[in-house]
Amino acid sequence: MSPGRAAPAPKPGAMASRLEVFRDVEVAMAAGRPTVALESTLIAHGLPHPQNLDVALACGDAIRESGGEPATIAIHDGKVHIGLDDRQLLELATAPAGSVMKAARASLAEALDRAGWSATTVSATMIAARAAGIDVFATGGIGGVHRGASRTFDISSDLEELARTGMAVVCAGPKSILDAALTLEYLETRGVPVVTIGQDDLPGFYARSSGLRSPSSVPDVAAAAQRVRTHLGLGLRGGILVCVPVPEADALPEAVASAATDEAVAGAETAGIRGPDLTPWLLARVGELTGGASIRANTALIVNNARVAGQIAAALASSR
Repeated sequence: MSPGRAAPAPKPGAMASRLEVFRDVEVAMAAGRPTVALESTLIAHGLPHPQNLDVALACGDAIRESGGEPATIAIHDGKVHIGLDDRQLLELATAPAGSVMKAARASLAEALDRAGWSATTVSATMIAARAAGIDVFATGGIGGVHRGASRTFDISSDLEELARTGMAVVCAGPKSILDAALTLEYLETRGVPVVTIGQDDLPGFYARSSGLRSPSSVPDVAAAAQRVRTHLGLGLRGGILVCVPVPEADALPEAVASAATDEAVAGAETAGIRGPDLTPWLLARVGELTGGASIRANTALIVNNARVAGQIAAALASSR
């Protein structure tokens, strides 16, 4: 999209009437500048304060350095906010424990009906971003098929949303606590392309490799943007998953990440932790077992993903 050309109008539907677009995002989109959606669950539930606020601000800076505009998405008092100002980010980052609901596709109506803040997960963020006309979304790692899913049937709604909603989702692969092989199988079944930048292996979230070969790979960000452009241009229903390895300086060795994850999963089984509480518990436990190294890797990959998403969004905008 060339500078000065209007951005595509939001997709029709009732969701559009619920959107509250932050002025900076509105101006950027009207000017044809690339815009990148960011989720808010990592702020409210994924990291403690002040790390959560620091990472949120760093993600915004990384996207701006790429020439784009960040649009952190959250729900407040019946409105879906497309972009938050610094005061709202601080309010969300310092909200009392338990006061912020997690909003996914299944709980979106409930989140809109309640007062106060709700933080959007991958699925809710994708729905809101698509309604606002945003094509690129950056997150840390996607949810997927949990270990032991043959017994629990615990499969993240992230995967179904990727099959439903046309958007590029930039991540560091499936979260390390998941069954990455089954997650890839599920994505393939649902017709979601997975492409990794710069290496043949699927990233392992905290580690640069999961030990699995990526279904597809491209050499650099420019090639990833071209793949995204082609996929979105086909008018298919679903999205595309773009995987970026954690920066090498911050990565955990694959064996260390795997051992800590195995121990954390075993601990969760013993403690009977399930459902929405499982992922944050496991991530926190892995952080304890690695002496904080996994948390440092997590924050680094989140910001790096935002930077790459900004570059992809800029490449898409320049071709319109």
